[in-house]
Amino acid sequence: MTLTLETQRLILRQPDARDVDDFVRFYGDDRSQHTGGPIDGTAAWLLLACEIGHWALKGFGTWAVCDKTAPDASLGMVGCWQPGGAPERELGWLIWPKAEGKGFASEAAIAARDDAFTRLRFNSLSSYITHANTRSIALAERIGAVRDLSNNARSETFYAYRHPAPEVPRG
Repeated sequence: MTLTLETQRLILRQPDARDVDDFVRFYGDDRSQHTGGPIDGTAAWLLLACEIGHWALKGFGTWAVCDKTAPDASLGMVGCWQPGGAPERELGWLIWPKAEGKGFASEAAIAARDDAFTRLRFNSLSSYITHANTRSIALAERIGAVRDLSNNARSETFYAYRHPAPEVPRG
């Protein structure tokens, strides 16, 4: 069964072969420097294969973010990730340059975060953001994440942000 999420403007779907070209293009560019890039096309292809495989292994992962009017063309990827050995689940986002500045990242991140806390019943969610990635830091704060200032979260290279669970109506 293929899962999707919908927002006012977006469909979030599991990534697949339709996303290879944009993913490889993003990771070949300097804009990917805060997410492990730039890397060559083969390494980017393997990273996307890991993203796709994460769904099979964990039952969740990053979503391909698509405009409802063009669901076959991704605008980026947003969602949760916890590869083997990672101590906690992370919410992350990548938006392709052609889609930046339109609010897609925050709209998709809120949907993915809310899905993680409701459908998946996560009790915590974090985002690790490199110190130099000011745009990503601003997004995390805009959607309500709070920087963890504890000694355990201090790092020379990244900030840890914690996402509060949404208020659940009690009947």
